[in-house]
Amino acid sequence: MFDPSAPHIIILLIVVLLLFGSRRLPGAAKSLGQSMHIFKKTVTGEDEKEAAAEKAAAQQAAAQQAALQQTALPPAAPQPTHEQQLADMQRQLAELQKQNVGSDSASGTGAPLSEAQRGQQPF
Repeated sequence: MFDPSAPHIIILLIVVLLLFGSRRLPGAAKSLGQSMHIFKKTVTGEDEKEAAAEKAAAQQAAAQQAALQQTALPPAAPQPTHEQQLADMQRQLAELQKQNVGSDSASGTGAPLSEAQRGQQPF
């Protein structure tokens, strides 16, 4: 019915190139190759073998995780309460305010700096 001779193949390649363009053709060939590989694996039954191997690996990883959890770990340090965290933050804020007041008095007037003065100071 269809005899693939050289002129027919050349014309077919030109039509495919015109339809898909030179930029999309490599991506289309890659997708076609991957599809053929998946189809081949499904037909030969390799897909089932890989699924069984992945399942066995997952079971082994779960067993290792359970063994690690059974080992005696030292108890974690108690987490600070919200009141303790709030007190620490207030202390840090007071220290920062003291540092800020000290740097303002060192600049001379103690008044807030203008935008021009802020731009002149190195950070």
